[in-house]
Amino acid sequence: MDMPGHIPEEIVEEVRKQSDIVDVVGEHVELKKQGRNYFGLCPFHGESTPSFSVSPEKQIFHCFGCGKGGNVFTFLMEKESWTFIQAVEALASKNNISLPENNQSSEAGNDDGTQRMLEAHQWLSKLYHHLLVNTAEGKEALHYLTERGFTREAIDTFQLGYAPDRPGVVATFLEKKGYHPQEMVKAGLLSSTENGEYLDRFRGRIIFPLRNHLGKTVAFAGRSLGDGQPKYLNSPETSVFHKGKLLYNFDLARGYIRKQNTIVLLEGYADVISAYEGGIKGSIATMGTSVTPAQAQLMNRYAEKVIICYDGDEPGIEASVKTAKELQKAGIQVYIARVPNRQDPDEFIKAEGGDRFKKEVLDTSEPFVGYLMRYYRSRYNLQSEGDRFDYIETVIREVAKLDRAVEREYYLQEIANEFSLSLETLKEEMAKWRPKQKDLGDNQSQQRYTKRSESQTSPNKPLPAFHNAERKLIAYMMREPYIADIVKENISASFNIETHQIIATHLYAYYEENETMDISEFIETFEENRLKDLVADIAAISLTPEVPEKEIEDYIYQVQTEQWKKQNVNELRKEMKEVEKQDPIRAAELAMQLLKNNQEWKSRN
Repeated sequence: MDMPGHIPEEIVEEVRKQSDIVDVVGEHVELKKQGRNYFGLCPFHGESTPSFSVSPEKQIFHCFGCGKGGNVFTFLMEKESWTFIQAVEALASKNNISLPENNQSSEAGNDDGTQRMLEAHQWLSKLYHHLLVNTAEGKEALHYLTERGFTREAIDTFQLGYAPDRPGVVATFLEKKGYHPQEMVKAGLLSSTENGEYLDRFRGRIIFPLRNHLGKTVAFAGRSLGDGQPKYLNSPETSVFHKGKLLYNFDLARGYIRKQNTIVLLEGYADVISAYEGGIKGSIATMGTSVTPAQAQLMNRYAEKVIICYDGDEPGIEASVKTAKELQKAGIQVYIARVPNRQDPDEFIKAEGGDRFKKEVLDTSEPFVGYLMRYYRSRYNLQSEGDRFDYIETVIREVAKLDRAVEREYYLQEIANEFSLSLETLKEEMAKWRPKQKDLGDNQSQQRYTKRSESQTSPNKPLPAFHNAERKLIAYMMREPYIADIVKENISASFNIETHQIIATHLYAYYEENETMDISEFIETFEENRLKDLVADIAAISLTPEVPEKEIEDYIYQVQTEQWKKQNVNELRKEMKEVEKQDPIRAAELAMQLLKNNQEWKSRN
């Protein structure tokens, strides 16, 4: 039996694996993706240039400025001054993971009904899906979906369902599960009449479960089968559903978005499902066409580029421009993709397939400003002098918002050529609309996030060669188990730096139990924060994809030679002590030998 305040190790592991460190840290720090990692201003020390790094692959954070580092638990313990237990409880609650009752701290015991609300949504999602695919009542809805090209695999993956056109099916089902009707009205799953009756909210509709970023259903969208209005009926806002923060399919798309550094933003649920089936896995949609600042910031955290692909009709074009401007404010590179013949993405993919959609629509998308120039061109009469000036000024304002100098010059040159204006004049005009900040060039802007020293323990003094060799060895050992075997065979844990000896000892023990390395899990084998920080620091070292075998040999040689040096110096010092009283000349010779050894080592290190 587990003691109060102790959480079983397997549950801690489940909580850690379910907690994406980018999401958790992102609630406290504004993160920006740069390459494979995310960077922001460190919350643990004052700084004006981002040196705080989060690795989604390793599930760790590390600050190159103050040296703090660790996993998702460490971050919350540092940021919120929580105990380990409190950090685990908070993340367990967030991920809907149940903890044994005797492990709950007093802070975690206050439930406002959110947990029950989530559970009710999970039950109902299963019921709706069952009614669609397994019952006579759902036959018409299933036929409707298959006629429109939805495969059984897609229906199962996205847990599409059907709410029967009878008023009490869901109410009765939920009541049998122990949920009071008033509680379910608050959850947005039932509606009540003036007579005190409780009715199923989505009756007679096809159901699209809306999942949060952890994959839990938090709301539903019900689509009418025929021409019934409204076409879509969504759940109301609740404590678990905030439509301005949610992105449809983000839980499934997130991994693909990270790898591609690109989001495909579509207009509707059907578009996303068709795109996902067609191999465009990094596709998402908002709850309606307007993008909120919160959604824009979330997208910016995961990708540098967003391709907007809305319907090709006039409302779709208008919505594309509005959405693009909101995304641009968040610092995202925005591209617009156009579906031919005014089709919507769902129609095109079902008719032509995902490969053609990627090649002919997404791969031919154009930067937003280029698209905007054509968009405004259709709205101004360029034969009129006044309209020409208005058009030029409107476009210059949009160009001024671009971060990259090369892009700004490219579009200004286009305007200069078309309207026979000098580039200098246009730059002067654009300067009025540029943000009042120092204009960093592309490379400088990139480097301010990524160009950091591997260690700032002694900022003004570079580490000795053997010290760096030990750090590199441990970094490769943490990445490649077979390198750990080679090092263990050659030098065991006899590193020259004491903390490196401790890490190596933990590392060998870890590999006895695990075939591969999980850095976030490995960090938990250390109790001292200084060691957790050091492991995160070493794990953040940039390594070549291929293991440089010759370098590994050199690192081992440097470590062994430093050991020999220390051993030799210690022997000489011991001999000096013994002879200095009896034989001053011999003592002087030994002192000269020590000095010579030191000079040789300085030249090597």
